[in-house]
Amino acid sequence: MLIEIWSDVVCPWCYIGKRRLEEALTSFEHADEVDVVFRSFELDPTAPQVGTESVAEALGRKYGGGVDAVRPMMDRVAVIAAEVGLEFDYEHATHTKTVDAHRLLHEALAQGGPALQRELKERLLAAYFLRGRSMGDHEVLREVAVGAGLDAVRVDAVLAGDEHVGAVRADIDQARAYGATGVPFFVVDRRYGVSGAQPTGVFSELLQRAWDDSHPGLQMLADGTVCGPDGCAV
Repeated sequence: MLIEIWSDVVCPWCYIGKRRLEEALTSFEHADEVDVVFRSFELDPTAPQVGTESVAEALGRKYGGGVDAVRPMMDRVAVIAAEVGLEFDYEHATHTKTVDAHRLLHEALAQGGPALQRELKERLLAAYFLRGRSMGDHEVLREVAVGAGLDAVRVDAVLAGDEHVGAVRADIDQARAYGATGVPFFVVDRRYGVSGAQPTGVFSELLQRAWDDSHPGLQMLADGTVCGPDGCAV
């Protein structure tokens, strides 16, 4: 079973949704036959490469009212995050582009498959949401990527150029083709879609539905007289 997750590394609901899916997988009996692959989605492609304002300031400007107006919203999200074991502290993180983080996620997939990509994704989300580190800072990205197990030489090469930009754009185009207007957006076996950080129970139902549909049981069309280990019916 393939689960593809469109998300951004600066999306709080993406981190919460990731945790809820992971919780559903812990009780899914076929979890060892599931691959999870992260796909790129940029929430703000117009963000600066080098941030000059905090996330709270950027949200306050976007929605109006300044920092004081958005802080209650951020606090409410933090309470929900705490329910899945996450202690958010990103109010002062800088608002930047995330395309380079996405390019490294594609590099991780190329180097070590879904497992390495998942490790990098978790570390990037933790760096941003739990420690308020910038997702546009190449030094931060390099530290996180190498710490996750990516080859340092390759990380430097990717960050120095534009490698994987095409893959990032292709992911975004596919999300739009699916009709996704925001993230997180989950697609199972390219047949079933779920939008948003749904409750764990919804993910459990999704996993079971997808598994059952791809592994249908035998449908008996007729039943008759047979011979078995104890002999034949007469």
